Amino acid sequence: MEQVSLKATVRAEKGKQAVKKLRGRGFIPAVVYHRGDEPVSISVADKEISRIIRSAEGENVLINLTIEKEKKSKPRPVIIKEVQHDPVKRSILHVDFNEISLTEKIVVEVEVTAVGEPVGVKQDGGLLDHPLRQVKVRCLPTDIPKHIDVDVSALKLNDSIHVKDLKASDKLEILNDPESLLFQVKLHEEKIEEAPAVAEAQEVEVLREKKEEPPAGGGSASGGKPGEKKAVPAGRQEEPKAAKEAPKQEKK
Repeated sequence: MEQVSLKATVRAEKGKQAVKKLRGRGFIPAVVYHRGDEPVSISVADKEISRIIRSAEGENVLINLTIEKEKKSKPRPVIIKEVQHDPVKRSILHVDFNEISLTEKIVVEVEVTAVGEPVGVKQDGGLLDHPLRQVKVRCLPTDIPKHIDVDVSALKLNDSIHVKDLKASDKLEILNDPESLLFQVKLHEEKIEEAPAVAEAQEVEVLREKKEEPPAGGGSASGGKPGEKKAVPAGRQEEPKAAKEAPKQEKK
């Protein structure tokens, strides 16, 4: 893993106003933690720490931190523990460092990246799902990888890759559940919903055709010919039509 150098200064100022002035001068407040020792409050240049965090290694970069005006002249090996950002501007507000030993294993999160285009995506129109993007590993600080590459080109529709399928270095101990899902080629949700919709439309069309189909023989719905008078059952006389009401005489 690539190592970078960073200079810092012991910070005596504390409180919101002091920290605000510090940021105004282009410095970021930070704290160095080390097992068994008191935390050390420091300040680092905003440009330098921003450049390191934006690097390819992200927060897993190994930093040789030199703290000026300190009794220890030897650089401290540290990694970034936590970065606080402004919720609106996304600028860095505060950084926590962990001082480590290069001869002791530590636990860090490493990004898992896909390599290649799955067959199920290229030929079947599927979608590559990537639910778990980082895995926890235990290793020496100098063995921390930038990322773990996974070849997904052979994945067909509904095929998947789990943590147990990772081919990582022997120097890494992966701590995640072996059955945790890393990658899976799934069918697009739009295509899943499209099939029932098409079937329903076809069923409606068939019902419409049956409704519009004329009765056998071409007659009316009552079974007689068009214009034919309906026969009166035997023994029943046809009711005479109501006589027209005589016009009323106007009262004088």
